[in-house]
Amino acid sequence: MPVFQQLRALLPLGLSYIASSGSLLISSAAQLLTFAILARFLGVDEFSVFIAVTAVSAVAMAICGLGGTEALIRRVAREPRLYPDFLGHNILLSGGTGLVLMAAGLAILPVVYPLASDGWSNFGLYLLFLTTNVVLARITFVVEQVFIAHSNFFSANLNVVLLALSRLIAAVLACIVFGANSLAEWIVWAFFAQLAVTVFAVWSIVPLGAPRLVLRWEEMWNGILFSTPFVLRTLRGNVDLLLLTALTSPEVVASYAVARRIVDNAYLSVDALNRLVYPGSAAATRGGIHQALGRFRKVLWVSVGLSVLTALAIVVIAPFLPLLFGAEYVSLPIFSQILAPTIILVAIWVTAVEALGSSGHHGPRALIFNGAVTLGGGAIILATWLYGIDGTFGAIYVTELLTGIAAWLVLMRLAESDRRAAKSFPLDPVPSK
Repeated sequence: MPVFQQLRALLPLGLSYIASSGSLLISSAAQLLTFAILARFLGVDEFSVFIAVTAVSAVAMAICGLGGTEALIRRVAREPRLYPDFLGHNILLSGGTGLVLMAAGLAILPVVYPLASDGWSNFGLYLLFLTTNVVLARITFVVEQVFIAHSNFFSANLNVVLLALSRLIAAVLACIVFGANSLAEWIVWAFFAQLAVTVFAVWSIVPLGAPRLVLRWEEMWNGILFSTPFVLRTLRGNVDLLLLTALTSPEVVASYAVARRIVDNAYLSVDALNRLVYPGSAAATRGGIHQALGRFRKVLWVSVGLSVLTALAIVVIAPFLPLLFGAEYVSLPIFSQILAPTIILVAIWVTAVEALGSSGHHGPRALIFNGAVTLGGGAIILATWLYGIDGTFGAIYVTELLTGIAAWLVLMRLAESDRRAAKSFPLDPVPSK
């Protein structure tokens, strides 16, 4: 029967999705538990510094490597023989940018956020912190992308889960078992947890072959276009918190920060799908983005369905969140429920921009991303300044909605352009999956 055959054909993808989403949800839960443990044991002052320096390291991670992993996935998925070149490409880019970012961080962070009264201790702690969150974290991330490029999702998922669980175990041992209550102590524990995962990750890709240390210059600009939206989005993600700190109470700021972290982690159910379909989309769009429109529409419907279920789950569990994070988070339930539906809007526009990325249209993709981040960030700043937290929520909804409309309009326009070009210069079709 045709229906049975279609379902049977989708079975491998479904099983892969279950494994991928399961691993990401496990890692998401582990991250939230780690977040909650640190919030309780470090105290308000230490935890606020932790949030600040972690935000800085997140920006550094977005810059590190200049988006080289996108080319690794896209090119290796199409031509596996290119793996040594693009692994070497990523090693060189990550190493070079990592050294620059480490130097900048060591020059700035110890002065702005001192962790110890002694200068050398302060420097040493930040050396460990930046090594953990930039260098080692980048290596682990590249390994994950290597496995995705080879469609080895089990190993990619294993790396994600191990990293999250290692940090959770470190938090439990450090804070609950050994009574650590300072950021300085946590930095040491986090370093050894990350080091163990990174060593295992590097060992796991040795059988795939040695890298060839070359820079693929033709992919440099694509990588920069790919990475800049994430840098800007990370920056935008902290503007609202800084402004709310000046305009509202600490409880509102804390509850909003936790609610946003929950919603961001909840989006991983959709991100798991994107991780699975990206390599196949790269292959399906080799002859033009128009050849995979049917594929992208299917991904959209599945993404929307997953995001609706995820948003409903947050709405249901929101009243119980203070049991985990503390009774002082009075606004946390309502803030989580307000932000939950934004997952649906994000799923809509991310499907379109992932389609643009997998087809090599990085210029339009970056324009959409950067426009959403820049204009959306400005709207959030203005709305928050005028209307407080209510303005923040309203601006977030408007930004995500307009981004979705713009992304799909651009995708459809490019598909039509590719279709016309294919009629003029026909290529062998590549069937979408």
